[in-house]
Amino acid sequence: MAYKVKSFGMEIRPMKAMQELHELDEVVNRFVNGVKKVVSVSDMPTTDDKGETIGMVRVVAYEV
Repeated sequence: MAYKVKSFGMEIRPMKAMQELHELDEVVNRFVNGVKKVVSVSDMPTTDDKGETIGMVRVVAYEV
């Protein structure tokens, strides 16, 4: 049994965050449909120098 990790990123713009997060969900779901077993999913926001959220990184650990 082997494990792999795949990361996905999405820029988050003001007033469009919900649409962009939905797009990120769709991309990750398409990937996960071909995976045998998902072990872990984790989200982490990325921020600028002012601490404002400018993006999202989603990491999926899965079994191959």
